Amino acid sequence: MKVISIKSAFVMLSVVILSACASMGSGSVTEKRQVILDMQQDALAKLYEKKPAARAEINASPGYATFSNANVNLLVLAAGTGYGVVNDNSSGKKTYMNMAEGGVGLGLGAKDYRIVMVFHNQSAMQQFIENGWTFGGNADAAAKASNKGKAIAGEAYYGDVSVYTMTESGLALQATVKGTKFWKDEQLN
Repeated sequence: MKVISIKSAFVMLSVVILSACASMGSGSVTEKRQVILDMQQDALAKLYEKKPAARAEINASPGYATFSNANVNLLVLAAGTGYGVVNDNSSGKKTYMNMAEGGVGLGLGAKDYRIVMVFHNQSAMQQFIENGWTFGGNADAAAKASNKGKAIAGEAYYGDVSVYTMTESGLALQATVKGTKFWKDEQLN
């Protein structure tokens, strides 16, 4: 009987979970955009329910972004992938983007979560669209499926950007240091 290394198990688990959770599947450009816009509407509705003041913050901002992300953590390694859209409130332009993350830390589990970013000035939004790289830490606990269970949601402020996170589903206990790369989706823009 062959023993699978931790790294191999992590890679296999990551591929399976991330493919299932973060994939938009096949479809036309219009259909894929609609999947993202539907996710965005759902995430905003949940955010406004939990934090009603976020609606005014988003409406008064130059723009905001919404992302769907699937994340997996196996002992000391973490990985995630997702997609989303940046909305320019001034011009009405939408920039479709992808994301990927990797990190190290202690943890175990997988989760599907949403990120809403509120840009407090035009240059912060433009910087994000053009460069899209962030680095940070993450500590959370989640045990949630649909409307059952609990997850700790958070908000953070990074200079000119407010970031709200909401867990959709998953079972995870993790503390990681990670880097996240966001980039324009050439197919959808």
